[in-house]
Amino acid sequence: MSTQDYTDIQNTPEPHNPAEDVAEQSQSASEPGVEALQAQLATLATAYESAKEQSLRSQAEAQNARRRAEQDIEKAHKFGLEKMVNDLLPVVDNLERSLAAIDSGNETFAAVVEGIQLTHKSFVDALARHQVIAVSPEGEPFDPNLHQAVSAVPNPDVEPNTVLTCFQKGYTLHGRLVRPAMVVVSKAP
Repeated sequence: MSTQDYTDIQNTPEPHNPAEDVAEQSQSASEPGVEALQAQLATLATAYESAKEQSLRSQAEAQNARRRAEQDIEKAHKFGLEKMVNDLLPVVDNLERSLAAIDSGNETFAAVVEGIQLTHKSFVDALARHQVIAVSPEGEPFDPNLHQAVSAVPNPDVEPNTVLTCFQKGYTLHGRLVRPAMVVVSKAP
């Protein structure tokens, strides 16, 4: 063999095997690049953060709904008697009016007065057990949140906006106004 033949054999391309090409392609396809993996990792991290935030919001919403429901139940227990109290307050007013109208000095009415007083006391005590408190503001400063001014009378002896007389007592239920006190207020002369 001559040198030329030897050189020709070395420069001759080896026969091409298509099976090797397929193996190389499948190997490169099954091993994604670093960039592709980082992009996939970033996508998964974003999805995780979004799911975590959604979960926290759902938990907060559930907790808020539970708290609101508990508050509504508490208010229903506290103020569920409000309509009944409004219906019973005229009875207390009528007992007070009857005590004021009867001549307590007359011996004939002594038993009646005593009966009305005991009935009034037991009625007021029953209301107090259910946190119904009377508002009788005579001599106090006028408070529009608790009092309803029926009229204003000039009076130089007291400061303006002072309650002079109370026509009808007001009542609160657990600190919330059920009925305002109807009052006469002083004004500057």
